[in-house]
Amino acid sequence: MGVLWIVIGAAYGAAAGWLMPRARYRLAVEPGEPWRDLCPDGHRVSGWLGPARCRGEGAEPHRYGRPAAALGGAVCAALAWAVGVRPEGVAYVGLAPALLLLALVDRAVHRLPDVLTLPLAAAAAAGLGAAALLPGAAGSWRAALLGGAALGAAYLVLHLVNPAGLGLGDVKLALSLGVALGWYGWGVWAAGAFLGFLYGALYGLSLVLRGSATRKQGFAFGPFMAAGALTGVLLGGFGA
Repeated sequence: MGVLWIVIGAAYGAAAGWLMPRARYRLAVEPGEPWRDLCPDGHRVSGWLGPARCRGEGAEPHRYGRPAAALGGAVCAALAWAVGVRPEGVAYVGLAPALLLLALVDRAVHRLPDVLTLPLAAAAAAGLGAAALLPGAAGSWRAALLGGAALGAAYLVLHLVNPAGLGLGDVKLALSLGVALGWYGWGVWAAGAFLGFLYGALYGLSLVLRGSATRKQGFAFGPFMAAGALTGVLLGGFGA
């Protein structure tokens, strides 16, 4: 059953990654805009799921976004492997593509849209709450909720101290990541939160050392928050 669950997770993640490019393109807009309605050639984009390609009238078919099937499959397979066949595994694997989409959008335009961050936090709390009611769950819903509130509050303080360095989108993303990490306890919560900052710091240092950025130049932090939380959940899953 364990191998089958990993295969199911990989297939789900790959399918979600293949369907992601259109949503990624539509949400990768500058602050103040909700989303895009037109392709680069001015043709209307219909729907949210599927490859980002245009077949507008009188225009040559063209792509303006690439699938993330391999990445989505790898992330979901890793979660399925680490968490195993437990109730919370469904929540983690099910919500992973939304987190991946947020990371890709943030990397493209340094923006974490509310249309994804806030529903993701609610879905994470609801999904783990449902998992806690089922036999075999290996975490605590109460700790998950406290973890979400604590990480959100910590990021809010950092935003107030340095608004230019950490945006409100990061604060809202921290809510869902804190819920995911808190499920397995405060040790996993602390590890995932710390690793997010560590990954971001190492990336920023590499940019400075290569001369491609200055010390004051900003970069998208959401992907590193997501990577740190993913590492923490993997550690928590294996530990449980």
